[in-house]
Amino acid sequence: MLFLVMDDFVRTKLTEWGLSEWIERFKDEGIDEESLYCLYDQDIDNLIPKLGPRAKFKKRLKLLQKEQNTTNQETGDSSAQCQQQHEEAADSAQVWPSTSDTSDKGKRKLDLQGESNSPTRKRRHDIIPESYTDKIILSDVKNIMRCVHKRLPNQDNKKLNAFLKDKISDLETDKRELVGVFGKTGAGKSSLINAVIGEKNLLPSGSISACTTVMIKVETNMQSQKYEADIEFIPKEEWKDELWSLFNFLGDNADQDKEDDDCLEIAEKLSALYGEEWKEIPNKSPENLMDNKYFREIPEFHLSRRKILTCESAKELSAKIVKYTRSDSEHGDGKDVKRWYWPLVKCVTVRVPRNDLLQHVTLVDLPGNGDRNKSRDKMWKGVVGSCSTVWIVTEVNRAAAEKEPWEILESTSSLMGNGGQCQQIHFICTKSDLIADSAFHSAAGVRALIFKRNMQAKEAVSKEFSKLNKVKKHFSDDCFKVFTVSSEEFLQKERLNPDETEIPKLQRFLQNLNDCHSETLNYVSGAYGILSLIQGASCREVADQKTDVCTELEEKMRHELDKVRKPMEEAHEAFEKCLNEGVEKSKSSCERVLKSVLHPTWVKGGGFHKILKCIVANNGTHKPKRRKQINLNVKLASCLTDSIDEEFKKTFPNEGKCGPFNGVVSTFSLDTTRLIQKYKDVELQLIFLKTEEEKIKTKLNKIIRERKKTIYSSLTTTIEETMHDCYKKAAEIRGQDSLKNMRDTIEKHVYDSKNTMFEQAKDVMLNQLRCLKEDILKTLEETMQESIELSLKTDGDSIPDVTEELVMVKQHYNELRGSADEETLIW
Repeated sequence: MLFLVMDDFVRTKLTEWGLSEWIERFKDEGIDEESLYCLYDQDIDNLIPKLGPRAKFKKRLKLLQKEQNTTNQETGDSSAQCQQQHEEAADSAQVWPSTSDTSDKGKRKLDLQGESNSPTRKRRHDIIPESYTDKIILSDVKNIMRCVHKRLPNQDNKKLNAFLKDKISDLETDKRELVGVFGKTGAGKSSLINAVIGEKNLLPSGSISACTTVMIKVETNMQSQKYEADIEFIPKEEWKDELWSLFNFLGDNADQDKEDDDCLEIAEKLSALYGEEWKEIPNKSPENLMDNKYFREIPEFHLSRRKILTCESAKELSAKIVKYTRSDSEHGDGKDVKRWYWPLVKCVTVRVPRNDLLQHVTLVDLPGNGDRNKSRDKMWKGVVGSCSTVWIVTEVNRAAAEKEPWEILESTSSLMGNGGQCQQIHFICTKSDLIADSAFHSAAGVRALIFKRNMQAKEAVSKEFSKLNKVKKHFSDDCFKVFTVSSEEFLQKERLNPDETEIPKLQRFLQNLNDCHSETLNYVSGAYGILSLIQGASCREVADQKTDVCTELEEKMRHELDKVRKPMEEAHEAFEKCLNEGVEKSKSSCERVLKSVLHPTWVKGGGFHKILKCIVANNGTHKPKRRKQINLNVKLASCLTDSIDEEFKKTFPNEGKCGPFNGVVSTFSLDTTRLIQKYKDVELQLIFLKTEEEKIKTKLNKIIRERKKTIYSSLTTTIEETMHDCYKKAAEIRGQDSLKNMRDTIEKHVYDSKNTMFEQAKDVMLNQLRCLKEDILKTLEETMQESIELSLKTDGDSIPDVTEELVMVKQHYNELRGSADEETLIW
């Protein structure tokens, strides 16, 4: 009998419930946290035969299940009610035929290439919801593989055993989807997130003067019933450097208007942390502001550690994190705060206990356009580039006319699109329940006005999106959906029922994203392949067949590698042609680009002097408080990026199921299905090779997805590196005619460098593409060759017998494949 490990959660619960005498029984049956929530009555009867303890257990479990499912609003505590919720999600397309319909009528396919767009799953008619079934299977197979890992000997046949142990360890993956949430102050981002995840009091909201100043990630806490905040600070050396930069700016602009936006922003940041003391610092030396007395409440900052806050309720945590996340000193939770620490915070990760919608999804509340601080800006760019979906939030009454949300979309489109992995953009119009003069209308009249305005807003927003040519280089119309929501009405239910607020649509979308089915199937598929290899490794009577099949496999692999190589080389040639044109356009247009940045028409003389000082001090970028971000590097690289955008989107698509390089990696195949029919005696080894082939293709597609971001951004990065010395020199200019001298310094550098700078950017990108091709081919060949060697050319002496485990995992594998689609199984 297999020994199954019991987790602390089940042991703790049984102890709390006065049922500690049954701990060993639950341990023997391998009941862990996941399977505890999914026990049938018959299972409980078998586990606890005594009537009294069994009744107590069922009552406690029912309460625990109800508590665990609070985020799935309006569900009860029985499995039948859970099933009803699942069916409602599957039927959502029929209830809401609108521009924001997120359902997908296609069946969910095996996500072994990691390219699934998470459509709604095929409905099942058993009693337990499918996600619970997946959890049971995943837990069961993980326990089996842990036991197999322990049984593999360390001494005999070291190479094969080490290979098998590595393969088992590699099965562990945690696939997370990032959903980025943008929106101006007061648009309702925090209220939206709170409503969608079912935590009314989690993120601070309500004051129009408050502004979320740092990135907030919202995840689930699967390890505890507590609410937690993990606060990550910027390095203290960076804060010291930033202080020097802030004081230098204030010193250089001492004779300027003190009410200037940039000066006010700096004063607000320093006053938040230091009160009025920073104004009295001798010689304005930042050294004095690094004294420990300012950081007594956050010793973690000086120790370069994270600060963890733990609370019993969302409301308590919300009050505690406000000083780390928001610039609001007069309202709500902030009125009693004496010192604010948000200027020092890089990111806050909020964890909500056992929230099913967030099990594999992270919601990220994002500030609008990066940050002056290097750590925060780097993290911001990384997160935006890693979002699979972005929510742009704005109020419904001016959704199409409001400038800021559209500016955010335009300024981040290349970072999310060709430079990222975003597949969907959701434009979310909030406060849809607010109707002017509603007191003069009947309830039915108000509802009619709400529905009418919602439809008008969706039409106006969709029409506005169609005008954004820059954004549409990266995203098609199919990627864009509009929602009209009311977080308040979703909770109050005074004028609209929950579905009419469209919050449930966003919840269903997250549930689809969070769908763990592909994670379970990928794990079980990998485990099935490994167990097949272990079992097949003990067969020593088929040497001739092994030799023959190895010859066929190696010949097939050479042929398939050639098929992968060809489209990659064609893509390289296509990019080289595009970039050659881009280089020539860049040379001829750099004068116009410099004029647009260095001689703007919207600001004159001294007003632009301090802006240009900020640009050169920040390596070519600056975000004025009330205007679009200025990025001279992006402007100089724009002809290069424009030249490749169309080809890049085709070569590295974020949407659809084709995959990079016209899907050539995904279609790589050693034809093991045919070989299984031909070489029955090595069927188990071939099953392993088939699963290994799928795993390496998944891995390579993920590598390509990450590398393509670096490749796309390399054009701007190379320009920035070439301009670095020029910015540094310009930043040192002081005194009379300093504005003219800064302009002259930049213009001279660009004119002197233009014949080499753009060529260098082209060469760097092409070299990165070439390296990507070589790495893919090398990884594919070496991985599959090693798998062939160890599965078909190595005897399995001392390999344990896994007949029982293979039968169990095969059964789970076939069950999962049957629920995913109706394609032919491997065997």
